Amino acid sequence: MAPQPALVLASASPRRLDLLAQVGVTPDRVDPADIDETPLRDEIPRKHALRLAREKARAVAARAPNDYVLAADTVVAVGRRILPKAETEADALYCLKLLSGRNHKVLTGVALIAPGGREASRLVETRVGFKRLSDAERDAYVASGEWRGKAGGYGVQGLAGGYITELNGSYPSVVGLPLYETLNLLSGLGYRP
Repeated sequence: MAPQPALVLASASPRRLDLLAQVGVTPDRVDPADIDETPLRDEIPRKHALRLAREKARAVAARAPNDYVLAADTVVAVGRRILPKAETEADALYCLKLLSGRNHKVLTGVALIAPGGREASRLVETRVGFKRLSDAERDAYVASGEWRGKAGGYGVQGLAGGYITELNGSYPSVVGLPLYETLNLLSGLGYRP
């Protein structure tokens, strides 16, 4: 009997590993995709999130054609505006000012490529409301450093959870990986842990 193909997570996100572990899925290895994540001209947030998830999966599947490759990308959007993944304090402040007192969308694309190249993907949209933040709250959050590397400059699972007035959709998707949809993709393409 041939061994089960490995499951490769095409992401360096520790949050995605934690979410998978929460539902009993442990990737055999982590192999982050290194792709250009710049939005295409006139690309809307939904298409951007799904395109990046698919491109990440394809980039890693080229190195692991006999394995299952799981990738995801999370985008925070206000209207048609895609917020950056915060790398600097200026990025974080920009995002927090834009999100303050408003609703926004968190879009997570998930893509899975099975051995032999079969591919499936899903997009999950969650609406999130933010309270109006004072200058002191923004400054304190930026000083925490919790925003580093996070889409939209915040992490719902940390201090920013105290700023959320409503969340309509998938909480794990806002963290970085919609679990229900991910498990359906895995079983649908024949992955057995």
